[in-house]
Amino acid sequence: MAALHITDVESAINWWRERSPSPDGITACPEVRALGTVYALMVYYHELECDEATMPAKARDAWLAWYASTPDAPCIAICSTSQGDDICKGCGRTFDEVQHWPVMTPTEKRATWRRITMEGTAWRFNKYAERAREGTVPDSPAVATAAIETSR
Repeated sequence: MAALHITDVESAINWWRERSPSPDGITACPEVRALGTVYALMVYYHELECDEATMPAKARDAWLAWYASTPDAPCIAICSTSQGDDICKGCGRTFDEVQHWPVMTPTEKRATWRRITMEGTAWRFNKYAERAREGTVPDSPAVATAAIETSR
């Protein structure tokens, strides 16, 4: 079974903090408190991962709500596994990950996302990054110019 990485727990905490800000600067919403307990224990015990099955229900529910707000599949519609590659050049997933994606758990999907992001070699992170940003505004004028020049 895949485990939740501490960075995903931290991302979920930050998402909830933005979504339900503290009214007084001190009090945290119940979701942040639940995830904060898990995060604190991970830090205290120097653990980078925690088992999803042993998370308290409120923390798991809060994490799953954050997960639902993230992109599901890293696919950019350039699948080289269909051409026989073991690793997709477009998204970075293995053939098995591409084939089993619909039945993978959220934790397994996040582990895959973490791996391909850390590797950063898939086209979604370089050559075709604009496809991965679907509908977002370019970060800077240089990026916008590069995107325009690339599309010519």
